[in-house]
Amino acid sequence: MEDHTGSVREFNLIDGGVAANNPALIGIGEVTKQITRGNPNFLPIKPMDYGRFLVISLGTGTAKNEQKYSALEAAKWGLMSWVTTGGGNPLIDIFSHASADMVDLHLSTVFQALHSEQNYLRIQDDTLTGVLSSVDVATEENLHDLEKIGISLLESPVSRVNLNTGVYEPAKPQETNKEALIRLAKLLSQEKQTRDARSPHGAIAMGYRWPK
Repeated sequence: MEDHTGSVREFNLIDGGVAANNPALIGIGEVTKQITRGNPNFLPIKPMDYGRFLVISLGTGTAKNEQKYSALEAAKWGLMSWVTTGGGNPLIDIFSHASADMVDLHLSTVFQALHSEQNYLRIQDDTLTGVLSSVDVATEENLHDLEKIGISLLESPVSRVNLNTGVYEPAKPQETNKEALIRLAKLLSQEKQTRDARSPHGAIAMGYRWPK
């Protein structure tokens, strides 16, 4: 990569999903750091006051759980079978799905324990099949199909994980993902206005002069 001075730097990058397939927890960590450092935009929130947090987590879709493998079958696998079997990648799927699901389960547990479950919205389609579940098929047809799935998700009911079973269930009170996004967008807009009014940085941007 060439910067504005003409110097060239080389970057060797890997997909962020290797470390955080569901980055929602990292987002909360970054906000917590800002609070701890005394960022005026986040005062007077306490660093661990998760009940004041609002999280919108948008998944990119996952393959449908088709139970393609059995424990008896996997017990006989060699190294290559764990890497690729039946057109899938068992080892990669285990790590990536487990990583994302554990973050969702953790956040669901925290927000439900604080009776703030309506402040956490997770939208994910875990029923994708064929090329729809692929990460590298960028044909016009596939992109169009993915767009249709995204639109249909908006009309789907909000679901939350049952902490006892780990299974997603329709949330109560019932609302669609579209309605939930509109509700949370209004809350974010109100919060932004409040921060701008209270923060010295926001006040300056709005042309307000603080009294001497």
